[in-house]
Amino acid sequence: MKIKSLKLKNFRNYADETFTFGDGLNLLSGENAQGKTNAAEAIFFLCTGYSPRANRDKLVVKFGEDSGEITGVADSLYGEVSVKIIFSQSDNKRMFVNGIEVLRISELLGNIHSVFFNPSELKLVQESPEDRRRFMNISLSQMSKTYFRALQSYNKILAQRNNLLKDKDVSLIRETLPVWDAQLCKQAAVIIKARNSFLTEISPIAQEKHAFLSGGREDLALKTESGYFGEEDDIAYALSEDLKTGFERDLRLGFTGIGPHRDDIKFTLNGEDARIYGSQGQQRTIALSLKLAEAETFKARFGEYPVMILDDVLSELDRKRQTKLIDAVSKMQTIFTATGISRSIFKNVPFTHITIKDGSVKSVKEY
Repeated sequence: MKIKSLKLKNFRNYADETFTFGDGLNLLSGENAQGKTNAAEAIFFLCTGYSPRANRDKLVVKFGEDSGEITGVADSLYGEVSVKIIFSQSDNKRMFVNGIEVLRISELLGNIHSVFFNPSELKLVQESPEDRRRFMNISLSQMSKTYFRALQSYNKILAQRNNLLKDKDVSLIRETLPVWDAQLCKQAAVIIKARNSFLTEISPIAQEKHAFLSGGREDLALKTESGYFGEEDDIAYALSEDLKTGFERDLRLGFTGIGPHRDDIKFTLNGEDARIYGSQGQQRTIALSLKLAEAETFKARFGEYPVMILDDVLSELDRKRQTKLIDAVSKMQTIFTATGISRSIFKNVPFTHITIKDGSVKSVKEY
């Protein structure tokens, strides 16, 4: 998968600009607040239908404008694909794939695959289980429309179940809850089975990538903390029984205490909990290793690498790890953003250098 061009109109600080990317490594450089991260954000938006930086779509529209749009053209094993998203201050976004409007995010997902990393991805290791679930959800939703639909359905059913648990009529709850639980367990089983398979696939690759980036000094291990395993029917049955057992607890608390909305991933380095004992540098390397492993998983499933987007990552690494990272991504199209990175770290690896200033492309050079 390679993104050939990106057109931004009234997106963030861009009025009207077009990027043309090389097939390999691409470095977007410039001073702070010039638009490098905005361009990276736009690429990810085309792939997933949402921004990693804004919780409302209209926030990406250029200040003072009523609407904006992003358009990307990519090459894949299956041919060329174009994606356009139009944003409005007063209406919902509109999405188009190959010129045809699509009405659901599920129809947008999977057309352009990407893996996104910026310094805030440290939350993957440092912060709440929600951040680790988000990592799995974004990746698996790009890989599987079935997963995305199951996740949407599960969240809706979970909200209904939680609302019911707050009802004052306990007899109504006892009578109605089994209906919601049957639906909940069916969708939960799809999610849990997919996550288990994903972590089984990604874990040894992340371990290998981490060993490479750390010079073999650290042994990374991943472990799911969902507690449910087996085929979908097995998972659905086990969860159903646990929901029955936990009914009084859920009734007392007013929410559902078990299920994939409570899943977590535990990271260990040399057997120690990386969240507690890992340094910030070690945690950053774990997060990077996960993203590199995610890219390899895309390659295994679809026969081609996704677009790798690395926003302001190089400046956070020492020279040795910069070089190792560049080596690790040299076989896939990668979009780097950086301020003052020396071109010498690319050594003999060809790359395209795009300089950005004030929301405009000032120069494009091939090295």
